[in-house]
Amino acid sequence: MRERSSVGVVCALLVLAVALLTGCQMLSSSGTGGDATGGRPTAAGGTSSTQPSGYGAVFLAVDECSSFGTTSFTEVPCTSERAAARVVARFDGSVGRGPLCPATTDFVLHISAQKSSSGEDGSVPQGYACMRNLELPHPGDPGGGGGPRTIVGDCVYGSGSGQVRETACDGSGRRKPQYKVVRAVAKRTQCPTATALYVRLDGQEPVGCARPV
Repeated sequence: MRERSSVGVVCALLVLAVALLTGCQMLSSSGTGGDATGGRPTAAGGTSSTQPSGYGAVFLAVDECSSFGTTSFTEVPCTSERAAARVVARFDGSVGRGPLCPATTDFVLHISAQKSSSGEDGSVPQGYACMRNLELPHPGDPGGGGGPRTIVGDCVYGSGSGQVRETACDGSGRRKPQYKVVRAVAKRTQCPTATALYVRLDGQEPVGCARPV
């Protein structure tokens, strides 16, 4: 099976670069930090960007795999020893306007629109792939310390200016956890009375109820 390569700007792709994925989830989706909401902080996610080399719309389709690189990545067979991450969801358009990635996505790969070799537009439309590492670590798992979304089970610490960032709940990250998101609800009034911090999440239940750890 032939490999398909792509060169572009790739950030936070190394499997072991947990620190680069730490603090994933902004107020609404991806980013590296979160803003306070009503005096209570939030958190956002690990993303990468690249421009494919003219393959079709099936470039990095669901269940296809990629290797990792610092300035490029390659689509490879999932059985290859070079395979490092699998596409768990693939959408056209921009992350801010498109569907959410699955909750346990490890990182998001942004793919730029690319013309075909014949000069036609849109052979590879702008889109994004939600990626899951084939092996540990999984920063997108609850308490894993990263990923493009903050979910129940994640831990955060205050990063100043009314912001919080994710960190591993087991204390293995650069910063120790201060709060853990124990429930997701539609409104703050639905949080348990012991809630000490409200973290804005994505989805239909946008309020994360967090307790000190």
